[in-house]
Amino acid sequence: MRGFKEKTFSDRLQEAAEARKAALERFKARPAADDPDVLKRREERARIAEAREEREAVRKAQKEAEATARAEREAAERVEREARERKEAIEKLIRDAADAAERKAARDARYAARKARQGKKRA
Repeated sequence: MRGFKEKTFSDRLQEAAEARKAALERFKARPAADDPDVLKRREERARIAEAREEREAVRKAQKEAEATARAEREAAERVEREARERKEAIEKLIRDAADAAERKAARDARYAARKARQGKKRA
């Protein structure tokens, strides 16, 4: 097995120069900005971006419409619930008043019966 040979400074400089040269070649190999293929790709990307923006605008409008509808529905439910609660409160007051009247009538009847019994004892 051969030993590991460490690279020298000149080897590293030469590799860096070759890497720069390769990067420059790749840069030069790129098509120009006015190349038809480049323009075609740029137009395609612009159409895709425009379509994406339109879809986002539609989604945003749908969300706003849904939020408005939900708010209206919740407001209607709240009004209905408050009306139902007021109606139930009024009915409870009427029931309580009727119960109180029944209790008072029963109490008055007991009182009258007691007075009648006491009146019979005295006579």
